[in-house]
Amino acid sequence: MNRMTAAKSIDWDAVRGDFPVFERQVNGKPLIYFDSANTGQKPRSVIETVDDFYRRHNANVSRAVHTLGSEATEAYEGARKRLARFVNVHPDELLLCSGTTFAINLVAYSWALPRLKPGDAILLTRMEHHANIVPWQLVAERTGATIKVAEIAPDGTLDLASLYAAMTPEVKLLGVAHVSNVLGTVNPVREICREARRRGIATLVDGSQALPHRPVDIAAIGCDFYAFTGHKMCGPTGTGALWARKEHLAAMPPFIGGGEMIKEVRFEGTVFNDAPHKFEAGTPNIAGHIGLGAAVDYLGALGMAQVEAREAELLAHLNEELAHIDGLRVFGTAKEKAAVISFLVEGAHAHDLATLLDLEGVAVRSGHHCAHPLMRFYGVAATCRASLAFYNTHHEIERFVAALKKVRGLLA
Repeated sequence: MNRMTAAKSIDWDAVRGDFPVFERQVNGKPLIYFDSANTGQKPRSVIETVDDFYRRHNANVSRAVHTLGSEATEAYEGARKRLARFVNVHPDELLLCSGTTFAINLVAYSWALPRLKPGDAILLTRMEHHANIVPWQLVAERTGATIKVAEIAPDGTLDLASLYAAMTPEVKLLGVAHVSNVLGTVNPVREICREARRRGIATLVDGSQALPHRPVDIAAIGCDFYAFTGHKMCGPTGTGALWARKEHLAAMPPFIGGGEMIKEVRFEGTVFNDAPHKFEAGTPNIAGHIGLGAAVDYLGALGMAQVEAREAELLAHLNEELAHIDGLRVFGTAKEKAAVISFLVEGAHAHDLATLLDLEGVAVRSGHHCAHPLMRFYGVAATCRASLAFYNTHHEIERFVAALKKVRGLLA
């Protein structure tokens, strides 16, 4: 079965009906939501799961033997197990947290900070999100390590020859996006991690833009760390996870101290809990992660191969329609890419474009997309970004392009 056939085997109109947000209008027009790279919309099952937790089961986890406490703990740990199955890892290696930003900072401060020293280097790529840049800069300042950058080609593909040449002996860690949030470029992370491993370099993969849109088998990738965010994959905000190899988790000290992450506390010293709990101090986002478990169930029922195929079909249609707009500049044309189009229209500022499109009921993102180094590479301050998901439609694409033509006429 090819990708297009797989996409058509599901009633996507019925799937769209699972998302209450599409019942509303914006500025008197049916909402067109093309900002899923920013945050994904939530199906009714996720919303109802969070609501049910607060209505019927609200209690803290791992702290009480009463019925509500047991129910909350069972649901929370059940969500961890379902999420682990979704990405093919062991639950004990999966740390639940607020999202990719927290996950990368955890690695930066718990793994990198105690290990790096002057003369060491951290290797990043030009297309990284600020969340995979700034934590490493902070650690480099404190350890005397340096930051190295692997460049990209004008079409938005990672220059693999340059990347591998930059994997020199002083490099101790490589941080790389699985999928670029601006360009949509899908990086060959399995190959990249294999080459890094051959050179003794630890790898952290930012999977924020991958998990919502394609099948991901973390075990097969072969990385050392994999971080991702729940709110982009139909789950609640403030959710996500970090996967790390068991040997790293055993060696890493806790990032934050407090309740739940301990076995015994004395004023003379503390015995920490086993991973993943020693990294999960305090009361977590219980309802959010239970909701993320429901999101994983929802995506799993659709099938991520079908999701990927549907979005590839929508992207092909969008590219075809955009080709008819004069003065349009698209950033990122890699052969392997997700359904993300960053663009500018000649003579128009990105923010003006987005504001006028909003008047037509179209939600797109405008700005630097937390990727200043990438914007500088292309010589622009900002772009507009239309990012699609499986719940979008071909009719929306046609309405979006019509709105874009109208806006272009207003700005001409």
